[in-house]
Amino acid sequence: MARVDLTVMGGGIFGLACAWEAVRRGARVRVIEADRIGSGSSGGLVGALSPHVPENWNPKKQFQLESLLMAKEFWDGVEGASGLATGYARLGRLQPLEDAAAVARARGRAEEAALLWQGQADWTVEPAPAGGGWAPVSPSGLVVRDTLSARLHPRLAARALCAAIRAGGAEVVEGAGADASPPTGGAVIWATGHAGLLALGADLGRAVGGGVKGQALLLRHDARDQPQLFAGGLHVVPHVDGTVAIGSTSENEWTDGAAVDAQCDALLARALEACPALRGAQVTERWAGVRPRARSRAPMLGHWPGRPGHFVANGGFKIGFGMAPKVAEVMADLVLEGRDALPEGFRVTDSLRGAA
Repeated sequence: MARVDLTVMGGGIFGLACAWEAVRRGARVRVIEADRIGSGSSGGLVGALSPHVPENWNPKKQFQLESLLMAKEFWDGVEGASGLATGYARLGRLQPLEDAAAVARARGRAEEAALLWQGQADWTVEPAPAGGGWAPVSPSGLVVRDTLSARLHPRLAARALCAAIRAGGAEVVEGAGADASPPTGGAVIWATGHAGLLALGADLGRAVGGGVKGQALLLRHDARDQPQLFAGGLHVVPHVDGTVAIGSTSENEWTDGAAVDAQCDALLARALEACPALRGAQVTERWAGVRPRARSRAPMLGHWPGRPGHFVANGGFKIGFGMAPKVAEVMADLVLEGRDALPEGFRVTDSLRGAA
């Protein structure tokens, strides 16, 4: 492919999703990945697609809601084009409630969800599942069940996206190196993770974000048809391949972003306490990686200031897979059609306000 309409720098979830949406709209696309597809934080283990709490509503929460509601059609399309599984399933989520105060808050949020989620998903307070099966320990005996949460297998999803992009006639270049640059001509989307946020900040002369290390682990336990759990600050996510992912830490200080240490073991201990059904399950993998987080904590999208034809799609942090369908849509609108549908607070220029 000699000349393209769009070059996407970065083969993580935001880059691949944007490339796929552009291919779907008929654009000629090239993806350039410095290492290999999913080699960064998008090649992790967890894959929790979960909503923010339905209260104090804002554009970020609305955007995420729309993206979660788009997810099934988006990932079905990827599977259809690639012939590969992504591990997507909208099976909901259970959260234990600690005490009467937590129960009261949860019931208030149920009323908010009924209004804000527009009848497309439920947030209910109900008795914790009995019988010692797949359920979190709940001191109150009650849990929140939401039907908006879904799960995705990050590595399967990245592989399927790459295959779908290639099946659509686009080019995916892996192993291009950290210093790879896009060809001249055509638009460019920079989706290069935490290193890209640092490069953007250096170019603009101010800090706009960076990386937060996370550690996670994978257990051999088949709960593939069960909802995910969120207990004690941990995501416990059953996957389609008969594993359960546990994650994750959030480390602002670290020396080796790929190193697994005692903090990962602590995750396991907390998970076994929160979900006794996992006791005795074999640990099959421990993982560490660095996730990109913008200073605003919202994704950083839109024009790269001072670089005509260059755009940024970064800062997915812990919600990148959940945000990806909607991010891809609005970035394709902007880059290919010149329509700015980015929500308040997501633009690169919004993120620069107050940055030093």
